[in-house]
Amino acid sequence: MNQVSKLFHFLKPYWKKSVISLVLLTAVVAMDLAIPRLVQRVIDQGINAQNMQVVVNTFFLMLGISILDTIFAIGNNNYSVQVGEGVGRDLREAIFLKIQSFSFGNLDRLKTGQLMVRLSNDSGVVQRLYQITLRIGTRAPLLMIGSIILMFNTAPQLSLIMLPLLLITSAIIALFSIKMGPMFLTMQQKLDRLNNVLQENIAGVRVVKSFVRARHEAGRFEQANEDFTERNIRVAQLMSILGPILTFALNIGIVIVIWSGGLQSIRLGNLSTGQIVAFVNYLQTTIVPLMNLVNLANIWAAAIASAGRVNEVLDAVPEVQDAPDAISLPADSRPQVIFENVGFHYNGSNDGSVLHGISLTAEPGQRVAILGATGSGKSTLINLIPRFYDVTEGRILIDGVDIRKVRQDSLLAHIGIVPQETVLFSGTVRDNIRYGRPDATDEEVVTAAKAAQAHEFILELPDGYDTHVEERGTNLSGGQKQRIAIARAMLTNPSILILDDSTSSVDVETETKIQSAVDELMKGRTSFVVAQRISTVLKADKIVVIDKGQIAAEGTHRELLKSSPIYQEIFASQLGNGINGA
Repeated sequence: MNQVSKLFHFLKPYWKKSVISLVLLTAVVAMDLAIPRLVQRVIDQGINAQNMQVVVNTFFLMLGISILDTIFAIGNNNYSVQVGEGVGRDLREAIFLKIQSFSFGNLDRLKTGQLMVRLSNDSGVVQRLYQITLRIGTRAPLLMIGSIILMFNTAPQLSLIMLPLLLITSAIIALFSIKMGPMFLTMQQKLDRLNNVLQENIAGVRVVKSFVRARHEAGRFEQANEDFTERNIRVAQLMSILGPILTFALNIGIVIVIWSGGLQSIRLGNLSTGQIVAFVNYLQTTIVPLMNLVNLANIWAAAIASAGRVNEVLDAVPEVQDAPDAISLPADSRPQVIFENVGFHYNGSNDGSVLHGISLTAEPGQRVAILGATGSGKSTLINLIPRFYDVTEGRILIDGVDIRKVRQDSLLAHIGIVPQETVLFSGTVRDNIRYGRPDATDEEVVTAAKAAQAHEFILELPDGYDTHVEERGTNLSGGQKQRIAIARAMLTNPSILILDDSTSSVDVETETKIQSAVDELMKGRTSFVVAQRISTVLKADKIVVIDKGQIAAEGTHRELLKSSPIYQEIFASQLGNGINGA
């Protein structure tokens, strides 16, 4: 319940509509409870007394109540739907915005599939809870309480006979509700697993096909799907047992009422036919709401599980946050970047140690190349500059200021990034290039595209710059996507440029053109180039060789050829005998 109550603040903007909905529902319940008493009147004072006027008057009164009941019920449904949909929309938006604030560390723990389930399925379950609570969730207990009160008012002696049956029925429902909670939580976890497998397979479908692993992936999906289905079946089976039990209890109650009430009416004459009929109606409006409460209990059990998972996202604290006294970097900064004895451990644990004792200086306008084997820590190193992660040891200075004391938006405004894995968004080529600067003119977009050697191939696309980019850029080659990503970074005119192996998907000729354009564009800017191709780093002002999370060598190309065995080995493995004449 604590998990659900933590989300109640999403109802605040809709409190007026919620109150109106509850008022209308209360009126509906009151009119529903009046019908059995009017039926009693028709039987006792009309039919049995041969009084046609009472029958006619009561008929029109019941007709009027039924009409009002329908109108109020429609109004209640309308307002409850507005509240539920509004809460659902706000909850999805809150989850989405929270995800945007996450650092890479948060995203490492909460996987894509899990976040998708929380944003879509779990938020929908919580939304349904609010919507149903304003209808069945309030109607059922009000009907049940009102019916019990009127049962005692109509026939106290029969009510005492029925009381044990109602208590037993309530206890059964409580036991089922307790049992359902953990089952719904497990079901949501199984759904998480199913969505993770699905998301991984769809994202990596080309790899799956390339390695002929479709059967393997089908097996993984089948297992996850089977686990989820099995859990659903167990939940459905448990729910299917309760319905017949409550129906049996209702039928037993009606039999007891008719038997006991009939005896009292015939032998003692202290119960009228109308009282017995009214009592049976009230008994039904007591048991039937209990059945509705079973469905509500299932909804609550699912909502409690989902609310906990939603709160896991909403309560997550971004690992990278602005300091209270964070400052902004000067807009015209030509920054010097200094690593002072930097170390980094994933999850803050030495078990995930990646970098140790990194000390490095990049002067303003200097190009620093980061070279090393796969897994050596190159990408992790440059991910620390924009604070995708925070260092766990030492510090990084830009313009002499610890970046942990700089506002993140100010820091990122100075940095242009071309990631190793190119990500394009649905929209036009033009929209993707100016993603970081939505106000850029068409001329500026074209200039950036030309600098990235993308202009010519863009003009050859069906609609040029207005060509629609398909999901994940499937209508573009890897090299084309990377050149668009480079143009996107160039357009922001950053004072620090980070290229994370950004030419890995282009041919040597295109790489040469891009390097020439980057050389011209990066004059006066500090840049970091992560590369596995040694040809990419030859013109760098400084080459840093990373090995096992440490700086193994540092210097220019010629210096490293003379002094670094690791660099010599990399150079020889890629360019062969070229080492002799370098």
